[in-house]
Amino acid sequence: MSFLKKLFGGGGSEATETGSAKPAKQVEHKGFLISATPYKAEGQYQTCGVVSKEVDGVMKEHRFIRADRFAGLDDAVDISIKKGIQLVDEQGERMFG
Repeated sequence: MSFLKKLFGGGGSEATETGSAKPAKQVEHKGFLISATPYKAEGQYQTCGVVSKEVDGVMKEHRFIRADRFAGLDDAVDISIKKGIQLVDEQGERMFG
């Protein structure tokens, strides 16, 4: 049934598995913008987000999806932000290379 909803444009305004929906929350951390974009998968919200930063005049993005799933959107948003912060702290601009 889910396949048919996607095929015919159903499913409302939920995020897709690509994480391309409007961010649920954004925070700035060490000059990076972290956007939480969890999406609904199998009745739960999948941890997903984007880390972005302007580097040498070019906007760079690193999209991430994690296996963590949550019953509530708020929990998924919080963990997505925390995972983005962890990526920035561990990799910094190297994640764009």
